[in-house]
Amino acid sequence: MYMPDFEYHAPGTMAEACKLLAELGGKAVILAGGTDVLHKMKQGKMTPEHLVSLKNLDELRSIRYEAGRGVVIGSLATHNNLYTSELLQNKYLSIPMAAHSMASNQIRNMGTVGGNIVNGVPSADLPPILIALNSTIRLVSASGERSMALEEFFHGSAQTAIAPGEILADITIPDQAATGSTYMKFGLRRSGALAVAGVAVTVIIDGDIVRGARIVLSSAAPTVMRARDAEESLKNKKVSEKLLADAGAMAAASSRPRDSIRGSAEYRRNLVEVLTKRALDRAITKGHS
Repeated sequence: MYMPDFEYHAPGTMAEACKLLAELGGKAVILAGGTDVLHKMKQGKMTPEHLVSLKNLDELRSIRYEAGRGVVIGSLATHNNLYTSELLQNKYLSIPMAAHSMASNQIRNMGTVGGNIVNGVPSADLPPILIALNSTIRLVSASGERSMALEEFFHGSAQTAIAPGEILADITIPDQAATGSTYMKFGLRRSGALAVAGVAVTVIIDGDIVRGARIVLSSAAPTVMRARDAEESLKNKKVSEKLLADAGAMAAASSRPRDSIRGSAEYRRNLVEVLTKRALDRAITKGHS
C-alpha cells in the first residue's frame, strides 16, 4: 500500500523537536525507529500530516551508568544496542536477553526501546523486565520535563500517560538490591514471535530466604501488570519448589488475559503459571540472566 503524503522534519536538538511538536500539535507524529509508525501508515491506520524524526538527537542513543542515578538508557537505543551493550550484559543480562528475543535482526537494528514502550502494547517484551527492575522514565516537552515510574505509564492497551508534545527521553534503572532478574516468554515460533504470555521477575535472595520479589506479566491483561499477591507470598519465605509453584498459581489467578488468535485466555493463564515458576527459579539460581 502507498504511503500517505506527509511533511518530514528532522530537528537538530531536543529543544527544536519539542518546539516543533508544540507548534504542530495533533498533526504530527514522532518518528524514532519507524518499525511501527511506518507500518501503520502503509496500512492506512495512521495518516499524520507531519513526521518529526528524532534521528539527529544523538544524546538519546547512549546507554551509560551515572553514579547516584543508575543505568540510563536513551530512548533511541535500538534493541540490538541493548543486546550488545557491555554495561547491560555485566549488570542486567536479562535486558539484553529480552531485547534479543524480539522480532528479526533487521527489526532489532531499527526498533527502539522508546518505541517499544510508547506504543503501549501488552505483548511488548521490554516493559516487563524494565518494570521488574523498578525503572523510571523521563518525558520532555516544550513546557518542561517530568519523571515517573514506568509501571505507572501504562493505562491500557495502546493507552499511556504520554501527553501531546512529549518525547520519551530516557529510562533509568536505579541501583538496587535485586540479586537476580530474568524475562521468559512463550511465542508461537522459535524466535522473534510476539509473546503469547511473558513473565519478568526480580528477586532479592538472602541465603535461601526470599527477602523481596517483583513479578511482571505481559500478554496477561489489557496492559503489562504486576502480580502483587504472588510477590507478597514470597516475602521472607525459604526457597522451595512448592513456594515457587504456589507463586506461579497466584500470578495466574491475578492475570486477566483475553482470547485471541494466538491463544485462549485459559491457555495464557496456564502459561503464566508455568513461566512464573520457571522465571523465579532462574532468577534465584542464575542471577541476572
